[in-house]
Amino acid sequence: MEVCRLANACGEVPENGGDRPQVVVTVEFDKLRAQLGAGLLDDGGQLSPAAVRQMACDAEILPVVLGGTGQVLDVGRERRLITGAIRRALVVRDKGCAFPGCGRPPRWCHGHHVRHWSAGGESCVDNAVLLCGYHHRLIHHSEWEVRMVDRLPVFVPPSYLDKERRPVPGGYRRRQ
Repeated sequence: MEVCRLANACGEVPENGGDRPQVVVTVEFDKLRAQLGAGLLDDGGQLSPAAVRQMACDAEILPVVLGGTGQVLDVGRERRLITGAIRRALVVRDKGCAFPGCGRPPRWCHGHHVRHWSAGGESCVDNAVLLCGYHHRLIHHSEWEVRMVDRLPVFVPPSYLDKERRPVPGGYRRRQ
């Protein structure tokens, strides 16, 4: 999956109808924010709330407002992306995956919202960190946390690794 994401991001692969490949997931905003219910794929398949939140973390979100009978009332614009300018700033600051001890380069990394977009987090440098796919999934699916301290990401290990859960500086300090 990571190789496909990298190939797609390079801009040299054919595009489908002028748009990058898309996955349509329908979920109510309140349920996404509360991490309840499943996301519905256009083929009828379902995704867990955790999978939907991870997909929404570094994806283009196109809100569609539906009426009571499912008719489309409004199609909003894409928003809450880690834009090119923000990503370039993250590359300068984080120099690759910011998770402690990881050396994966920026081109292998996703932009992660520290405070999730669905919880009101902004798409800005002070609320974002570069994480490789492995560490991005780890943050979403384990007790590891990422926080911002003095405008830099720090990582809080699970209690089974550190009972006091002392924050660990990100890898950006190691690479400087």
